[in-house]
Amino acid sequence: MDVKSFSISGPLCFTPKKFWDERGYFMETFKASVFEANAGNVKFVQGNQSVSAKKGTVRGLHYQSPPHAQGKLVRCLRGAILDVAVDVRADSNTFGQHITVELTQENTKQLWLPAGFLHGFVTLEDDSEVAYQCTDYYAPEYDGNVLWNDPEIGIDWGIDSSAAIVSEKDQNAPRLAEFTTNF
Repeated sequence: MDVKSFSISGPLCFTPKKFWDERGYFMETFKASVFEANAGNVKFVQGNQSVSAKKGTVRGLHYQSPPHAQGKLVRCLRGAILDVAVDVRADSNTFGQHITVELTQENTKQLWLPAGFLHGFVTLEDDSEVAYQCTDYYAPEYDGNVLWNDPEIGIDWGIDSSAAIVSEKDQNAPRLAEFTTNF
């Protein structure tokens, strides 16, 4: 499994190796020893999956606050997404900065986001399916979001923002300047 780090410490991109033969391919999508050697001792307790019917669907930027903060290991099972992580760790010298990774069915990349990051994605194809493992259970009272297209963050989502399909909750999210981190 190939592992890539970023200019922002914490997130990692894991790319499983595919083993092809005449039937198709096989790959190990997760290997605890490789993950722990790179990301530390992490225990996943919940798995989530979503399907977005239309290209240009934005989900995010979401977080779950301590004491129920979540790390996430995200992958795209079908279609393609641009996955986004924004650093909101209080003592980080990269606070407010972000990374993007294209996750597709073909490239099989997986993005690890430790707690302390906002998370979001936009679908690049119709019928994109995303699965992710979480390090804590969903706790709605600790759930929050930040405006997905906040100019202060400056994410290039690769789509026409006026045509984006965004939930009401995400459209009305506060800007980063109004967000008080407790990470």
